[in-house]
Amino acid sequence: MSLLDWPLIARTRRNHGLEHATVHILSERNPGISIIGRSTPNCFYIYGELTAAEINSAATEALARLRAGQGHLTIHPSCGTNFVASGVLAGTAVFVAMSVGRRRSRWELLTRAMTAATLALILAQPVGPLLQARVTTSADMNTMEILGVWRTNTVGLPVHRVDTRS
Repeated sequence: MSLLDWPLIARTRRNHGLEHATVHILSERNPGISIIGRSTPNCFYIYGELTAAEINSAATEALARLRAGQGHLTIHPSCGTNFVASGVLAGTAVFVAMSVGRRRSRWELLTRAMTAATLALILAQPVGPLLQARVTTSADMNTMEILGVWRTNTVGLPVHRVDTRS
């Protein structure tokens, strides 16, 4: 059994995939809306100016579409996995660029660091989605069930909790 198959991690990956698919559908239905999601082993949260009914409808459609084979919905361009991949690759590239070779002027080091960071960010473009597909999300929704959607705050930006079971 791989680490990704451990129950706590597998549930989180499925919720993360369903969260992304739900955000895709909400964005299709509400062009221009700002939505943020966050996943846990037992639920996911949607932050944004939406109602519980809108989120429940989108999550239900997302689950059906994932079960129908639309696994691409689990990959989202604004996922934190993309940001982490970019940050790690850029930081590592700059560290290596600054550590290799003889001592140079500050301007030459700055040029080297910017070049290394830029190349790393270009490389990160396909790495983030690949990590999402293979590590941080799952499209396996065979046992997934949406238990309900509830607004969890009463002040400020609406936050909704989507409880699941799998």
